[in-house]
Amino acid sequence: MSGNGPLIPEQRHQELLRLLRGSGVLSIRELTARLNVSHMTVRRDIAALEESGQVVSVQGGVRLADWTGNAPPRERATRAALEVPRKQVIAQAAAGLVEDGTVVYLDAGTTCQEVVPLLAARTNLTVVTNDFHAALALMALPSVHTIHTGGEADADSGSSSGPLAARTIEDLNIDLAFLSTGTWDLSHGVTSHSSEKVLLKRAVMASAASVALLADSTKWGGVERFTVTRLDALDTVVTDSGLPAEIIDSIAEQGPKVLRTE
Repeated sequence: MSGNGPLIPEQRHQELLRLLRGSGVLSIRELTARLNVSHMTVRRDIAALEESGQVVSVQGGVRLADWTGNAPPRERATRAALEVPRKQVIAQAAAGLVEDGTVVYLDAGTTCQEVVPLLAARTNLTVVTNDFHAALALMALPSVHTIHTGGEADADSGSSSGPLAARTIEDLNIDLAFLSTGTWDLSHGVTSHSSEKVLLKRAVMASAASVALLADSTKWGGVERFTVTRLDALDTVVTDSGLPAEIIDSIAEQGPKVLRTE
């Protein structure tokens, strides 16, 4: 930002957008410091940009309107190509939570699938999943006993869900469950577009001794119509450095331990 005196509103708007393009999401507090203006000025600037459709307010901050889009992509091939470096560092942190001799649940999704090759060094591990792609990859690991939940198949996501899958989970004692999501925020927690997926995720949470959410920062701020769980019901959240420290602190204040990868 230029040091030649205060910026006019249009200049501030452009600077705010430039900062968001570099970070994806920023807190109100960080913007006041970066723009050297008051909270009220930042909020007025955000309101103006939101009215023009360029940004979207989130709890405690703001993000670009097209950062996550109006709805997360649901097709497997599209999602697999997005944010791969973020998914990989999150998977590495998640794999560090897995102990030998335990029962682990891997939710459907490309982030959870990144965990699979990192489990090759574990011994006496049982991995349960509703993801067909993850199940195939797990069967190539001789040290892992693989259980697929079965249930109603969804071709777009390459996974299954619904009451049949939930009944499989009810018969299992899971030590650690990794949940995925396409949308999450402070107010609504983890949300989903599908009631069938909600049913399975809730069954997993009920059967698991510990639950960790694997969610990269690009999914923050989105809301779908069904609530899976509030953040205070999670034991751990694994995300990346794209979320501002203030939002990380707000998540931790709700209860879960937050692992913020670099």
